[in-house]
Amino acid sequence: MKCAELADRIEKLQPSADTRDVARLCLLLSNGSCPVDNLSDDSKLTRAWKEMGLRLQAATDQHAAMTEELERLAQSDPKRFTPDQIWILIRAIKVQSQILQLYIGDTGLDV
Repeated sequence: MKCAELADRIEKLQPSADTRDVARLCLLLSNGSCPVDNLSDDSKLTRAWKEMGLRLQAATDQHAAMTEELERLAQSDPKRFTPDQIWILIRAIKVQSQILQLYIGDTGLDV
């Protein structure tokens, strides 16, 4: 299935969807766990859409929480970082990696 075909099907299922949302969903679904050709069935497309929405929402929530922690961390002196503050930086990298992986697909990295 081509991207334009997938976009048409998404627009039929949700006619009020913004163009950017349709494009984003095409990218996320095409990089998802199941082959895009499996999405020719409306029920499979709807299920994959909901699953991807949950994954994206979870990643977005993690990102928002991590952003708050990083903003607090940015106000402290880096010369006096504690091990917990270093761990915040490591978790932030992991969260960013998870979001990037949603958009670029499975790169074989274990995050």
